[in-house]
Amino acid sequence: MGRGLKVLLVAVVVIGLGATLVTAFQGQIALRLMAGVVERNMAADPLAALSDGLHVGLCGAGAPLPDPSRGGPCAIVVAKQGSDVQTYVVDAGTGGVRTLAQMGLPVGEIDGVFLTHFHSDHIDGLGELAMQRWVNRMATSPLPLIGPAGVERVAEGFNQAYAQDFVYRTAHHGADIVPPSGAGLEAVPFAEPQDGVDAVVLEQYGLRVTAILVDHTPVAPAVGYRFDFLGRSIVMSGDTVKSGNLQRAAEGADLMLHEALAPQLVDVITQAAAKAGRANIEKITLDILDYHTTPVEAAELAQGAGVKMLVFHHIVPALPLAALESVFVEGVSDAYDGPVHVAVDGDFWSLPAGSDAIHHEERL
Repeated sequence: MGRGLKVLLVAVVVIGLGATLVTAFQGQIALRLMAGVVERNMAADPLAALSDGLHVGLCGAGAPLPDPSRGGPCAIVVAKQGSDVQTYVVDAGTGGVRTLAQMGLPVGEIDGVFLTHFHSDHIDGLGELAMQRWVNRMATSPLPLIGPAGVERVAEGFNQAYAQDFVYRTAHHGADIVPPSGAGLEAVPFAEPQDGVDAVVLEQYGLRVTAILVDHTPVAPAVGYRFDFLGRSIVMSGDTVKSGNLQRAAEGADLMLHEALAPQLVDVITQAAAKAGRANIEKITLDILDYHTTPVEAAELAQGAGVKMLVFHHIVPALPLAALESVFVEGVSDAYDGPVHVAVDGDFWSLPAGSDAIHHEERL
């Protein structure tokens, strides 16, 4: 046997043994890696790393239609000044709490939830959110659920649905770990804002939250919100047609997160439903055209209000292909001369105090 062949055979044997050893120990390697990651995550304080100012992340940028990049509507707002941090979620769609965890944002630090309205896709993640906040925080009081009149029924319904779960968790882990008094949701209703007159619904530690009447008929009440803190501002539209109230309230805002529906893309679904004989889907996709805002309309509103950056979220319909985003924003650049972003889950913006900068990162 030639020397070259012997070397080749030895190399093959060594490689084979190496592969066998890797296979044999890959579970142990994975376990060590897991332990390191979990230890770092447990010790981390992700909010401490944020700059003083106002921050917003999307734990759900989608709508009811399934979208691989967008869960149900959900946003998190963080107002930070030194060691004082206030954290609020706006709407709680499907999967939002799990996306928050993937974004590295602590669910236990959530101080309350603001609801824009009571459509199912905006509330169906509330039960899991309240439960995770309870056990991670060892909360001694329920999660405040802040919204217009009617929020009481939402809180009561989730509390009834989870009532047995509350008992199980305290019985299993003990009242010192999961205090019974911290379970569930506590409704904090406010009067519906009037047309042309906004309502300050929270003001503490320098953070002001203002509710804005919007039009999502037949859904009522329906509101948007403006967050102001340390000279920075974020406006969230909620679900609405193009709204003069929203444009007035958004005057000079740094960042606007506006829902958007692209009629030309929805029409593709309508036509397909008609051809397939799906009359119910055809009717629904025609109906939704009359209570949402198109991307161009949202852009016109942002331009009129002098908003510095426009972000589209609550995207309708789903955009499973990135190339569809260019169709979604057709005509937007003609209506608005600022930066535009079509959001996906994990998008996060920071608005530092004492600056006009808007920093973006992807947390997924």
